[in-house]
Amino acid sequence: MKHFLGFLKSKTFLIQLGLALLALVVLIFLALKWLKSSTNHGEFVEVPDFSKMSVMEMRDAVEEAGLRYQILDSSNYNPDYPRFSILEQNPPAGNKVKSNRKIYFTVNPSGYKKVTVPDIIQVTQRNATSMLRAVGLDVQRVTYIDELGKDMVYNMKHKGKYVKPGDKLPKTSKIELICGNGTIPGSARVQADSN
Repeated sequence: MKHFLGFLKSKTFLIQLGLALLALVVLIFLALKWLKSSTNHGEFVEVPDFSKMSVMEMRDAVEEAGLRYQILDSSNYNPDYPRFSILEQNPPAGNKVKSNRKIYFTVNPSGYKKVTVPDIIQVTQRNATSMLRAVGLDVQRVTYIDELGKDMVYNMKHKGKYVKPGDKLPKTSKIELICGNGTIPGSARVQADSN
């Protein structure tokens, strides 16, 4: 133990320790210089505003800015934006990023996705309206016919054509409900009188 403590106090050990510390400082300095140059420290690119651009226009603008991109799926159609245009981007426009940074885009689909028409035949108008809204369809108007069930749905129409449960329509389509007005149809009354 005495020899070891003596070695720690020796001139040879202190010179070796000083050289090791100097080498460590030089190594750290060189590593920091290399990181600064390879990561473009302090150099930024401002992210352009890509909203409402078509995918082709966006590709050109991304390359021009020295960035990369990835397109994410979009299931929600926005009628305020052109079809196949950029809805959202991440990071947002105006942010400062490193060159070659990946920008993520959400693209507007070509139209509303299709939904299945629920079975609302023989359901009250009020419940039928709720069921249609739940799947993304709207009631445009209600037409009444002579049928005994007051406010009972007997048929549905979309753009003047009859639709049946299970048909597929674009989300936000307008449906016309054909409901009973609570009166007995004339043909049923005639049959009842003849019996």
